[in-house]
Amino acid sequence: MVKTNKKNKAILYGILAGAALILFFISFVSIFQGFNFALLSFLSLKYWIIALATGFGIQVGLFSLIKHNAETNAVVAGSGGMSAGSMVACCAHLLANLIPIIGIAGLAAFFVKYQTTFLGVGILFNLIGINIMLKHKKKMETKWGLSH
Repeated sequence: MVKTNKKNKAILYGILAGAALILFFISFVSIFQGFNFALLSFLSLKYWIIALATGFGIQVGLFSLIKHNAETNAVVAGSGGMSAGSMVACCAHLLANLIPIIGIAGLAAFFVKYQTTFLGVGILFNLIGINIMLKHKKKMETKWGLSH
């Protein structure tokens, strides 16, 4: 019963984390371009963003299942930061609307050109993080007989 409750919590935390990342994306874009544009942006990039949010949610769920230590904290923090950073980089061109400086506009054009690349790198970091956490979980189960 304790294991089931812990697994249910892990699933809930993962779903909430993934949803929070999507909410972060919509909120960030809404600040600069409005809610309707945010929804259109989400729909145009939905496969990338959902994959990124899903990977982040899986990591948070795994994190809640295994013992918290420096290695797993670093993996979640690093890939979570990468996930959020990928979404911000994806939408950084929106900053050009607020700061009409040529250098910023040039940087914004760079982000627009490579926005799917940034999202892809974020997804790759998620996959690496999930792999590290699964190996750590397996190591814990084998070495200490812990089953989460």
